[in-house]
Amino acid sequence: MPSPSHDAVVCDAAITSAFAVLGKRWNGMLLRVLGFGTGSFAELRRAVPGISDTMLADRLAELAATGLVDRVVEPGPPVAVRYALTDAGERLMPVLDDLGRWAAESLVGDRGAADPS
Repeated sequence: MPSPSHDAVVCDAAITSAFAVLGKRWNGMLLRVLGFGTGSFAELRRAVPGISDTMLADRLAELAATGLVDRVVEPGPPVAVRYALTDAGERLMPVLDDLGRWAAESLVGDRGAADPS
């Protein structure tokens, strides 16, 4: 097998970086939901069943720190906080669309587990 070229090493570093964010549970789902428009904390909690309030707060803070999500405070009264994709987050949407299509076509059963029969 030929050794990987220098370009492959750079690509691998980029993919590793992407999956450090996308590979964490809930991040991809939250980003996909925000791809349909801004959302409040409560709206996001309802859109991603099973996520706890603590985990949602942690993931939103992390996604904001990575530059994929903006936390927007709307003046009140009452004051409202909404979350929206940044330009970088918006550029990720076609990738998530493709990933969803691939999963629907290629992964079988619950959570992608292949049917053992």
